[in-house]
Amino acid sequence: MIDIQVNNISKRFSKQGEEILKNLSFKLDAKDKIGILGPNGAGKTTLISIICGILESTKGEVSYHENKQSLDYQEFKKVLGFVPQELALYQELTPIQNLNYFGAMYGLSKLAIEQKADVILNKLGLLKVKNNKVVTFSGGMKRRMNLAISILHEPKILFLDEPTVGIDAQSKNAIISFLNELNADGTTIIYTSHHLNEAEMLCNKVLLIDKGEIVEYETIENLKAKTNLKSLEEIFLALTGIEYRD
Repeated sequence: MIDIQVNNISKRFSKQGEEILKNLSFKLDAKDKIGILGPNGAGKTTLISIICGILESTKGEVSYHENKQSLDYQEFKKVLGFVPQELALYQELTPIQNLNYFGAMYGLSKLAIEQKADVILNKLGLLKVKNNKVVTFSGGMKRRMNLAISILHEPKILFLDEPTVGIDAQSKNAIISFLNELNADGTTIIYTSHHLNEAEMLCNKVLLIDKGEIVEYETIENLKAKTNLKSLEEIFLALTGIEYRD
């Protein structure tokens, strides 16, 4: 069971530049489904990138724990899955070829990849096209393939940055259902999106940030009770305002 503690994280991209994140502290608990939400420019992707070790913070630190025992970053990487906003796969390869390639990068044996690949592709509705080039796939199929690659090594914590952008309602529903299954089996889900209805379907808790600061970190149920509002979208607009964002 992986817990992540974020302690006083700040980030600026140059010495004289504006702070993108401002002294953030919070804990991500094992088995949660947490939505990191905010308007454009709030710092969501930057925050996820720091937690995953893709970016370094300017100040503060992130610590990782498994069953209350400290993990170093190299150990954490082995149990981390990351689904980026951009497609991170080779479109001229087939699903099987992609899984063989990325599985080897994860350090999985050829036998382990063979045992896992068909199971994952079947769950994501891609088994029948496992030998077709990804370039021939629809947008929703490519998104599902992106997800398949990220969970091949059975991560204990999965970060998703806009995982359903640009796809149809059926594919969104399929992905959300699959993520709920993963969570029920013990995978922690950390998710960011502009689709608030989708976030409400998936997440039990939200970390709402705006202008690099935490506005709220609470369960959706408690936020509804606190604000006396009925939907996550209403809560989001009430707490961050309705003006245009660039």
